[in-house]
Amino acid sequence: MSLKSRSIALAAVAALSAVALAGCASSSPLDSSSTSTAKAGGPIVVGSANFPESEIIAQIYTQALKDNGVDSSIKPNIGAREVYLKALQDGSIDLIPEYSGSLLQYYDPSSTAQSSDDVYAALSDALPKGYQVLDQAKAQDADSYNVTKAFSQKWGVTSLADLTKVTVPLTVGANPEFADRPYGIKGLKSAYGVTATLDPISDGGGPLTVKALQDGTVQLADIYTTSSAIKDNDFVTLKDPKNIIIAENVVPIINSSKVDDKVSNILNKVSATLTTDDLVTMNDKSSGSAKESAEQIAKEWLAEKNLFTK
Repeated sequence: MSLKSRSIALAAVAALSAVALAGCASSSPLDSSSTSTAKAGGPIVVGSANFPESEIIAQIYTQALKDNGVDSSIKPNIGAREVYLKALQDGSIDLIPEYSGSLLQYYDPSSTAQSSDDVYAALSDALPKGYQVLDQAKAQDADSYNVTKAFSQKWGVTSLADLTKVTVPLTVGANPEFADRPYGIKGLKSAYGVTATLDPISDGGGPLTVKALQDGTVQLADIYTTSSAIKDNDFVTLKDPKNIIIAENVVPIINSSKVDDKVSNILNKVSATLTTDDLVTMNDKSSGSAKESAEQIAKEWLAEKNLFTK
């Protein structure tokens, strides 16, 4: 589920800190802003990353807020994490669905947290002032290394550690930013002693990545664990005994100045309901023969769960 100007980032964080210090109310145990009694709220712009699952969840957030009287709009397909977090910093967006482990590693690469609860707790210290994460969902969508069944059988590979037995050059098909991710090319080398090159494919483990793995253009592919392509194509997901890929629970990150009890209650209710199986089903609708829009998929999910009664 996949995502740096230092001076710009620091200036934006400082601006958000001023907003937090001026006063924003928070109901989250992981609010990194300062305590205040000033009124929060106002229109909320929900962003999404540049892959279908993120847009679907962003649509769920947007529609849930709208259905409950919160003025909200969506700005989809912004880009990778480095891009959309800058949008959050500069106020272009106020809220975006994130993945706990990747978010933690972005803000604190030295963190050793691995489990869902530990990763979520560590975000309290890692987030810049002016942001907070609301409740995390049980739903997880983690990156995963996959090979074809034929490759697995030929080389006896079922784990990332087994890749040291492979004597041919290894190429990984993944999003461009995978090169710098702790669990990406660098992680393979540092944790497992495996050298690989990146074939950048900007579709978040989608059809182009799947095709590249099928036709042998790449030997490994980063495909999100909630993608039906893994099962549909009989791919082998390699085990990660050294845990370079950490827990990746879906979690909303929001500008603290936009949070009030109503907003947090709505989004927390969504998170309490969203499951990994839901993500698989919704991803199928997005990539299958029906190819429903993210907006329609979100609408159907909210109706099915019947979370909010008029």
